[in-house]
Amino acid sequence: MKSTLFALPVLMAFCAASVAQTVAASARKGDRELGQYLASECVSCHQASGRQSGGVPSITGWPDEQFVAVMLSYKNKVRDNQVMQTIAARLSDEEIAALAVYFAEQNPQK
Repeated sequence: MKSTLFALPVLMAFCAASVAQTVAASARKGDRELGQYLASECVSCHQASGRQSGGVPSITGWPDEQFVAVMLSYKNKVRDNQVMQTIAARLSDEEIAALAVYFAEQNPQK
C-alpha cells in the first residue's frame, strides 16, 4: 500500500510533464489576440505592469513553455492553489497556449 501511495504523485507529475511538453510545442502557435482577450482575468490579480504584488507573482515576460507548464500543473492539481486550480481547469489547452504567447510578449516595467 505504501508503494502505491508513493507512486501516485510521481505518476501525476509524469503525466503533467508529458502533457506540458505536448502543449508547450504548440504554445508558440498560440493566438496572441485570444490571449490578450483572456488576460483581463489574469491581470485582476497578476499586475499588468509585471510587478509582484503581495504573494501574487508577476507573469509578464515568462517564456511561453514555462507559462504552459505552470498552468498545466495547476490544471492537473500538481501545484496546490485552489484559485489557480479553478482558473486553470476552465481553460482549454488552446487558451493556455494563447495566454502563454501573450504574456511572453509583455515586458515587465521596472
